[in-house]
Amino acid sequence: MKTVYIAGPMTGLPGYNYPAFNAAANQLRQQGFSVENPAESEPPACGTWEGWMRLGIEKLIRCQALVLLPGWRESRGARIEHHLAIDLGLEILAWGNE
Repeated sequence: MKTVYIAGPMTGLPGYNYPAFNAAANQLRQQGFSVENPAESEPPACGTWEGWMRLGIEKLIRCQALVLLPGWRESRGARIEHHLAIDLGLEILAWGNE
């Protein structure tokens, strides 16, 4: 089973954009993927953006693909995750109208 990591904008969006992350995760699971969804992660002890990124990157590097939600280009964190995924040879998949 292919494991995918979902990346997209969170900071500054209502509910941190969790509804979009969770909807994508549900659909991907229905398609047979194992999903790493940052919206389902326990917050890091420090609670900082850097802590969230460390947590996300730890999950991303174990995946075979990166799924990018709409608006990811405006997200500093998603751009970092995208760049890392390319460097690690992960498959890159656009979600929605990206």
